[in-house]
Amino acid sequence: MFTRARKLEMSENTAPHHDDVHAAALLSGRQPALTGCPWHDVNEMLQSAGLRPTRQRMALGWLLFGKGARHLTAEMLYEEATLAKVPVSLATVYNTLNQLTDAGLLRQVSVDGTKTYFDTNVTTHHHYYLENSHELVDIEDPHLALSKMPEVPEGYEIARIDMVVRLRKKR
Repeated sequence: MFTRARKLEMSENTAPHHDDVHAAALLSGRQPALTGCPWHDVNEMLQSAGLRPTRQRMALGWLLFGKGARHLTAEMLYEEATLAKVPVSLATVYNTLNQLTDAGLLRQVSVDGTKTYFDTNVTTHHHYYLENSHELVDIEDPHLALSKMPEVPEGYEIARIDMVVRLRKKR
């Protein structure tokens, strides 16, 4: 059930997913010229989203997007950055993740209101949350649909629907 998502998460040397980059480029109005080189592609993604490719954004972007589709918390990215000898503070990681989210390069997914994941796949999709391992995994069913939507209050519109299906091992 999770093999494709796991392969994407475990892939070490793949460039950012084309659909993800394309969706972000549509938001910014500029199509990045991807080459398959993660460092070059992160630079292109940042510039296409209107963000200056600072050293810290480049390093964090390389960690985020250089390994395929991923779901990370700020703490997980900070730990990866520390292991990779990238000199950043946890505050910088949070700020960068929020900037990348605002620019449309990441999607924020909240679980329980206490844990926030950042998803490199910004296309419309939903998630399984594996309670035992605290892992977020894409639901790959493109035909998944909500049968009835609630009435939206006057003056509001639906920005996005996030469905998180919580799973735990049977007892």
